[in-house]
Amino acid sequence: MSARAFLAGLGFSLLAGSAVVAADPLATLTSQAVTDRWAYDFLADLTSEFGPRPAASPAALRAAQWAQQRLQRAGFDDVHLETFPVTAWTRGPESAEIVAPLHQSLAVAALGQSVATPAAGIDAEISLFKSFQGLRDAAPGSLSGKIAVVTQRMTRTQDGSGYGAIVGMRVTGASEAARKGAIAYLIRSVGTDNHRLPHTGVMVYAKDAPKIPAAALSNPDADQLERLAANGGVKLHLALASESHEKAQAVTVVGELRGRETADQVVLLSGHLDSWDLGTGAIDDGAGVAIAAGAGHLIGLLPQRPRRTIRVVLFGAEEIGGASKPYADGQGSKIGSIVIAGESDFGAGRIYQACLPGDSAGSAFGKKLAAAIEPLGVDLSKTPARHGGADIEDLVERGVPFVQFSQNGLDYFDIHHTADDTFDKIDPAELAQNVAVWASFAWLAAEDGMDFRAAALQAPAK
Repeated sequence: MSARAFLAGLGFSLLAGSAVVAADPLATLTSQAVTDRWAYDFLADLTSEFGPRPAASPAALRAAQWAQQRLQRAGFDDVHLETFPVTAWTRGPESAEIVAPLHQSLAVAALGQSVATPAAGIDAEISLFKSFQGLRDAAPGSLSGKIAVVTQRMTRTQDGSGYGAIVGMRVTGASEAARKGAIAYLIRSVGTDNHRLPHTGVMVYAKDAPKIPAAALSNPDADQLERLAANGGVKLHLALASESHEKAQAVTVVGELRGRETADQVVLLSGHLDSWDLGTGAIDDGAGVAIAAGAGHLIGLLPQRPRRTIRVVLFGAEEIGGASKPYADGQGSKIGSIVIAGESDFGAGRIYQACLPGDSAGSAFGKKLAAAIEPLGVDLSKTPARHGGADIEDLVERGVPFVQFSQNGLDYFDIHHTADDTFDKIDPAELAQNVAVWASFAWLAAEDGMDFRAAALQAPAK
């Protein structure tokens, strides 16, 4: 059954029993998630009015100010902006083409934080490796004067684990190539599609290696280079005109639903407002901020606030890895007041599994959550949560427990970080299911009083 049909049927059955809905906050949240358009409209307006939102860009700042106003109008408390310094990056004109043994343009996108080529570009032969390990194993100096090309393929998986297995070639590969003498670095896009749309993404230069230009090829173009290289030498022309901007300012948006009893205890929901510049950031991560804010919006419509405070944080620089530490640092001694945190950052695909800290699944809270989300098609796993999200990593390192919701990501990396990341890729029913699950979790976590820190220290029962 499709998510749309599943939720429609669920909404009908819940609405039919209006007396039950009125008496049960969880039933109310679920039924409203089916019919309420707030999250969907939030995402539509965000992507339509502001488009791409690279960290610290004018569009990102305008989007943050708009989101602040949107949360204020929705009844959130203490809605404010938090600024923090980052090194921003902008894409300039870019091109790549094969110049020997034939002439052919290539679809290419500079990797985030890449330095530019000389104005006239680079002309050089390639050294092609079908795996990142092959590049690592190359002898020092063996790539002198060459453009290193790595064409390792990403595996399509439901949980996105194929991305984690291969993304290192994007993040650290340029420095690996530079240590071997390469003057530029190209990779097959870290993605699972076969379109001529390259996938960008952040990369990081090592301090002990020269900074060389780095870019991603579309997957069909990487295949083309593989075929040509098998028959002899291939020469490319590469031109990138990107720029970095020191001491730029990124912005995170924060709003709360203050708890009615223990307001000093916080359940934190989040997503990231920034995006890459090729598309409009609908799945990465406009959907996530719409889900987190939408869950808070629905809880705010209930007749009574939960006991604990629910805080929604829309982080401002996830794509360049700049938002997590400033936010955690800003909490200071109050970091202990965050009883549990979670981040939605995997598009709007249907949630199929939930993982809680430590032995929480076997607690009374876990049983309540399982009963609430099972009708939404979500299984509560006994396996503890393993990864909460990039923007809450520093909170987690400082002891904050976290929740993990696994989504169907089979096609997520077909459009991730590409020009195809646009609003039309969002399924309204799947977005609604995400909002319903997050709202159910947040309300229960804020109402129940569960000690997630203690649970996180306990191994789950077998």
